[in-house]
Amino acid sequence: MEQVKSVTLRSGVTIGEGHPCFVVAEIGNNHQGDPEIAARMIREAARTGAQAVKFQKRHTESLLTREGRAAPYTGCNSFGPTYGEHRDALELSIEEMAELKKLAESLGVVFFASAWDDPSLDEVLSLDVELLKISSAELVNLPLVAKYAAANVPVILSTGMSSLEEIEAAVDVIRSYHDKLILLHCNSTYPCPEECIGLPVMETLSERFGVPVGYSGHERGLGPSVAAAALGAHVVERHFTLDKTLKGTDHQVSLEPSDLEALVTMIRETEKAMQVRGKIVFPEEQSAAKKLRKCIVFSRDLPAGHVVTSADLTTRCPRAGVSPMYWDEVVGGVLRHSVKHEQPVQWEMLEKHDGETLEAASARY
Repeated sequence: MEQVKSVTLRSGVTIGEGHPCFVVAEIGNNHQGDPEIAARMIREAARTGAQAVKFQKRHTESLLTREGRAAPYTGCNSFGPTYGEHRDALELSIEEMAELKKLAESLGVVFFASAWDDPSLDEVLSLDVELLKISSAELVNLPLVAKYAAANVPVILSTGMSSLEEIEAAVDVIRSYHDKLILLHCNSTYPCPEECIGLPVMETLSERFGVPVGYSGHERGLGPSVAAAALGAHVVERHFTLDKTLKGTDHQVSLEPSDLEALVTMIRETEKAMQVRGKIVFPEEQSAAKKLRKCIVFSRDLPAGHVVTSADLTTRCPRAGVSPMYWDEVVGGVLRHSVKHEQPVQWEMLEKHDGETLEAASARY
């Protein structure tokens, strides 16, 4: 299978190998159906350094059966007496979303959305978005997946609730149209216990499907999302809210602005920490070594011609002479002149029994 290492969006943002982790603030329906709140959330997400904001679009009659729409929904998180009315209350119009897209792009932030049904996908596509998201819930809806793919827009596919076989079926559909695909590992439990997250699954997805991979997190904290970036996630997506105490089921597993800002900062720090792959002793370390590391020094005054033993030596800071790494080479050397207590050992002070200086011999070490 041919490897697709990156996907480039129309705006020039590239997601994939060799590029910064693409941090997504998943606004979803946490705007409470209010475009003013949604606009504030976009501004806050941009301020934190997130590169994208993601919304959700639903057409209630296309999403739910008549019975499902009429089902009572009167809990503490309800926005309407029936589930259909609740869902409708949380929707933004496509005209409102168009204005929000303009705002996001004016702030240098990618705007995209997940559509949960055919009419909603038509509306989202009418916005001329540069990226689409297929939710975990719709991964097995292959007719809708095909419609997404047919739009020839880069797709992020979230894989919560899905087996590898189900993921493969959806990937095959998308690839029959194009290869501009990114997979997100996800556990759709809200909130997700850390022991159920399974970050190494990202590697499984990468090896099996050969596309950029990332992580969509529903945990309460930040650690797993930062770890995902360290493990090579090309995307990290987290639900975003202005206030975790607001009414609604998603707010409790969402990040407030200060949390998201901290996450972005930690991801960028982590990326820098992963840049060096080989073991390098940096110049700053070499300077520290001169001060902190020891050298071999003489433990007492000794005359010229003395054959050095271990009892004649000890170690002291700073490193002003031969490193203790060469202790065995120094032992047995013959002093060319007298030395003082705690004087650092230098190669030119010593010679071998055959007259060769240890300075010359040391070139072999």
